[in-house]
Order: sequence, then structure tokens, then C-alpha cells
Amino acid sequence: MECEDPKCPIHGSVKTHGSSIEAVVVSDKAAKTVIVERPYTTFLKKYERSLRKSSRIPAYNPQCIGAKAGDTVIVEGCRRLSKTKSFVVTKIVKKSGA
Repeated sequence: MECEDPKCPIHGSVKTHGSSIEAVVVSDKAAKTVIVERPYTTFLKKYERSLRKSSRIPAYNPQCIGAKAGDTVIVEGCRRLSKTKSFVVTKIVKKSGA
């Protein structure tokens, strides 16, 4: 059973490029969209300390992949799919426990 989604990176025509990011899905409430959160650290030179931050990236969620909240996924950059989405979910690394 193949999906007929033209924005799917596997079965459709969307090409991915750039780096791939491993992140955790924090929200899947919007239609065909997931919000993934990627933690990172930055160094503050003035205070000589590291600061933990996180970035939230909206990504396109194809029906054939169907990532849910709590899943660890790989997202890759692609062409602009909407006003906010320029990433697409390509693979689920780890399913959520719940």
C-alpha cells in the first residue's frame, strides 16, 4: 500500500537536502504537521557557563510515516512546503512508550 501524498519524501516528489536532525515530537495536533524539539547547548563567554536551549521546528508529517507525540524522529530539510514548514519527517527512530 503506497501513499499518494505528493509531499511525501519517499513516495512523492519532494527532495530532501541539507542536514538531518534527530529530534523528539512534542505535538501532533495540527493536520499533517508535527512540532519537533531539538535540545542544544550554547556557551556564554561572559559567565563562562554553558546554557541549555531547545529549538522547536514545525515539520511535515506524511501519512505513511504517521509520527505521534513522544516519538524520536529524523527530520530533513526540503523546499518550503507552507508558510512555516521547510522540514519533513523521513523516519521514526524510536516509538513512544505510551
